[in-house]
Amino acid sequence: MTYSIRFAGLADAGAIAAIYAPYVRNTAISFEVEPPDLTEMTKRIETVLARYPWLLAEREGRVLGYAYAGEHRNRAAYRWDVDVGIYLAADAHRRGLGRQLYARLFHILRALGLVNAYAGITLPNAGSVGLHEACGFLPVGIYRRVGYKCAAWHDVGWWQLALQAHSDHPAEPRAFAALTAVERQALLLESL
Repeated sequence: MTYSIRFAGLADAGAIAAIYAPYVRNTAISFEVEPPDLTEMTKRIETVLARYPWLLAEREGRVLGYAYAGEHRNRAAYRWDVDVGIYLAADAHRRGLGRQLYARLFHILRALGLVNAYAGITLPNAGSVGLHEACGFLPVGIYRRVGYKCAAWHDVGWWQLALQAHSDHPAEPRAFAALTAVERQALLLESL
């Protein structure tokens, strides 16, 4: 499968919402119970892009999946940490697309000065656990029976990836929105 990876924009909200909706409606993978509408997804993308990248993969104009970073916690000491998420269209699984999206996302996060990435995975989910561990994530713990959806309680496992070495005096991370269009494109090309 050939595809291209680019930065998402507000105009991609509909395609992103369409990929995400089945995860909300039909699974416990997302703990949301109603899929976000176009307005809500647009707001989410806008919020993320102020500080972090949001990538999407497409083929022949069709969005196949996306990966993004978001705030890990809102206390100042967490500013070098991000939560990451990835969602693929049903027919785009097990083709290497997830690894490619994450590899590019992590390259950009490193360039922004971020140090740790975290992923929460509703369990069981062998596919997501396998993807994250193949990308270098290590398990750090489980919130037991933390979410109730689809008539059952679910555990959420947490995985961590060190994006780069932990410095005793880390530089302040840069906001994605502070990058110029040229800098963004250069980072995307570097990540190939």
